[in-house]
This record gives sequence, structure tokens and C-alpha cells, in this order.
Amino acid sequence: MNKAFVKEQDGVEDEELPEAQALPAGTKNYLTPGGYAGLRDELAHLMNEERPAMVQVVSWAASNGDRSENGDYLYGKKRLREIDRRMRFLTKRLELAEVVDPALQTNREQVFFGATVLYANQDGEEHRVTIVGVDEAEPLQGRISWISPVARALTKAKLGDTVTLRTPGGIEELDILEIRYPD
Repeated sequence: MNKAFVKEQDGVEDEELPEAQALPAGTKNYLTPGGYAGLRDELAHLMNEERPAMVQVVSWAASNGDRSENGDYLYGKKRLREIDRRMRFLTKRLELAEVVDPALQTNREQVFFGATVLYANQDGEEHRVTIVGVDEAEPLQGRISWISPVARALTKAKLGDTVTLRTPGGIEELDILEIRYPD
């Protein structure tokens, strides 16, 4: 395909895309031990398996001749940039990481990082969430970031407390029904 019809430019690195929620200025990247291990394992997998395999594909494709219309070469180079970007991101996040083991929490009567909380909203709907690091949050699985509005509302609450959550739809009252920490 003629380069006139392609949006890509030679030698221009793709813009950095936000791959995760930004950390508040001046804070550390709090992670559970499992979250830290997950990021470290992903970085090792990219560095030791995916990147070398893609380098081999690009090398093979480059040896086939004309690189300007070689799909394997063009895709391989793009994929290498994606892998390198993700590796840089993971390296920075791991450098900022502070591992907090919720099993070591001594004050188990209050909600802190790593707690699993069962709460009920005003409609009586019950929700169970675990407060985790930004990089390990999965809201659909009940793992919410410690900087999320719900986690901030729940933090430092005690069993039986009613906390206020400010939402775009108005103010909600949440009743704390259970607080658990891993053993």
C-alpha cells in the first residue's frame, strides 16, 4: 500500500497512551503482595518470552527483502514498540511500588488498604469489595482501587458505621456490614 494512504509516519514513536489510572502526586504505588508479584511476572514474561520471540519474527521478516510492503515486518515492529512501552510502564510502576501486606494489619476493626468490606447502600443492595492497588483493581470482580471514591469513603470506617459517598447522582449513605482481612 502506498504510504500516502497510511496514517503512520516513519521514525515517529506512538504517543504514550495511559495504560492505567494515574497515581495522585507524591504518593507511592501501593500494592498487595499478589499484585506486586503479578506485575513482576508480567514484566518477566514480556522481557524473557514475548520480546525475544517478536525480535525473531522481525528479523526473519526483514531478511525477506522489501520492508515497506512486508506485513510481518510492519506488524512486528509495531508489536515490539507496544511491548517496549508496556515494559517501560511496568518498570516505572514497580520502582514506585510499596508492598502492603493486608494480613499484617493489626487494627482489623477499621477499613484500611487490603480490607474486604461488605456494605449496603440506601436501597439495601449489598456489595463486597476489596481495596487494592491502582494496578490490580478490577471493579467488575469487586477489587477497587484505594483512590476510588468508594474506597476513600470506606477508609477508616468501623463495623456498623454509615459513611457518605458523593456520586454524580447525589449523596449516598453506605452501611458497613462486615470487614475482613486475609490471614
